[in-house]
Amino acid sequence: MSKFQDILAFVKVAELGGFAAAAKMLGTSPSSITKRVVRLEEGMGVQLLHRTTRRTHLTAYGSEFFERCQQILADLEEAETAVRDANHLASGTVRLAVPPSFGRMTVIPALPSFYEQHPNILLDLCLKKPTLNPIDGGFDLVVHSGRLPDSLLLSRILVRGPQKTVASPAYLERYGTPEKPADLIHHSCIVGSFGADWHFRDCDGHDDTIRVSGKLVTDSGDIMREAAVHGIGIAQATWWLFREDLREERLVTILADYEVEADPISIILPANRRTPAKVRTVIDFLLKITRGRPLEDEFAMAGSR
Repeated sequence: MSKFQDILAFVKVAELGGFAAAAKMLGTSPSSITKRVVRLEEGMGVQLLHRTTRRTHLTAYGSEFFERCQQILADLEEAETAVRDANHLASGTVRLAVPPSFGRMTVIPALPSFYEQHPNILLDLCLKKPTLNPIDGGFDLVVHSGRLPDSLLLSRILVRGPQKTVASPAYLERYGTPEKPADLIHHSCIVGSFGADWHFRDCDGHDDTIRVSGKLVTDSGDIMREAAVHGIGIAQATWWLFREDLREERLVTILADYEVEADPISIILPANRRTPAKVRTVIDFLLKITRGRPLEDEFAMAGSR
């Protein structure tokens, strides 16, 4: 219990920006909060907070630890609420914003099963590009593709894995297969929303960035994927976008030895707010449809031929 109280004290100091504010929220004295945080730091052997006369902020170790603790505390709250609400049927409207490609390829096909199990939930689904902050957009949940900025928002990773560079068999037969990333400058590449700087890992494990070009630039993952399938050029994105086409061999992986980790696809929801049963139900649904297949099986399926 003492360790939990120390962690809770640290989290509240980080969230509220000071020991006095954390003490007020937890109903204790600033000196007590200070002792708990110091005890936590001494036990871990690292400094979690920088303290000055004007402000308190996280160290690099503290930032990582805070993110993990925040998620654990959120999970505990969800578990407590789930047990308490076990006899209540989830119902009502959930406003959900998702990237268009993710919505079309991942969410929509799974909705019949979702509504069969949860007939009293109405999904207000937005497939336009939403604000990153669910509160600003008026959403209960946002599915975001890409790195997350430092934030007090809660997040749960849905999909992680390699960044795939792909082309259609017809394109490769006509123009040849690049053997190394630098060969891409001689090919027509489809430039997506993340720009023309494509990232790879060289043979020594160092970052290697290649600026590509081609005859098509688009901010739509769907258009990029379809264009690649039709032989317009080479494309690069998270393996999740291409997984069905790789499975059906409409696309093949190239430059697999140089792949880097793709930006994750995550759920974002407001922190410091009790998560209603209807929202937790949608979160569980998103986790199920993205993690229903073991990741190692998906990676193998999405691998090079």
